[in-house]
Amino acid sequence: MAWWFLVGAIVAEVAATLSMKGSENAPALYAVVVIGYATAFLMLVQVLKRGMGIGVAYGIWGASGVALTAVLAWAIFGETFTLVMAGGIALIIAGVLLVETGSHPAAEVDS
Repeated sequence: MAWWFLVGAIVAEVAATLSMKGSENAPALYAVVVIGYATAFLMLVQVLKRGMGIGVAYGIWGASGVALTAVLAWAIFGETFTLVMAGGIALIIAGVLLVETGSHPAAEVDS
């Protein structure tokens, strides 16, 4: 269940961030900004209550938010998206995977 809350937190944060950009032309989107960020933090609290480590949760939330925001800002607003940025997103994904797999202690083998 923690993973679903984390996905919700990521979606809410990305929606809020993109709405900041969109609010230049549609000031009503400021409501989405406030509601989105509040929702994201409330969902992060639920993630932590369900036992996910803060380093893992925050790392995945932050990294996923950066990557999705960059891609969606390109798709929605026509912002620049370069090969270097794509490489950075690949490194973010690799980093998140390393943090997630590193958060699980190695199983001890009884001899």
